[in-house]
Amino acid sequence: MTMGQLAQRLGVRTPSLYKHVAGQQELRREIAVLVSNEVADLVGTAIRGRSGRDALAAGMRSYRDYVVAHSGRWATTTAVRLQGPDDPMAAAVTRQLDSFAALLSGYAVPEDQMVHAMRTVRSLFHGFASIQAAHGFQLDVDVDESFEWLIEITDRGLRAMT
Repeated sequence: MTMGQLAQRLGVRTPSLYKHVAGQQELRREIAVLVSNEVADLVGTAIRGRSGRDALAAGMRSYRDYVVAHSGRWATTTAVRLQGPDDPMAAAVTRQLDSFAALLSGYAVPEDQMVHAMRTVRSLFHGFASIQAAHGFQLDVDVDESFEWLIEITDRGLRAMT
């Protein structure tokens, strides 16, 4: 979507948009910050009071639901590169990582292995949710059941590693 198309959709003139953002790249960055914070909040809320498999399942269901419901927004998060420690995206990413660390806290992952565990879990669930959001699961088999398999396999793998 161009800035002109966005302005038209919002019912404002294009120059008015530039009072708030410098262009598409900055707009995408702002959306990515918003999305990263929303996901951190959703996962954090979903896992509150839970641990182990229960936290994993609740957190990853909320993550998946968000990605599937807001796939266009979500796509902005993987294209943004951090621009230093004062970048608002850095704070948003840190919040997301903190929610993943909390999700994994019930697995006793050694501190020196936590980044690997977070990357693995994020990759598994991001991949599944992204494929689902793109309507990539076209076989006549329940996608929710497949997702439960993913949760179970991830839980077993994490338990085996710790």
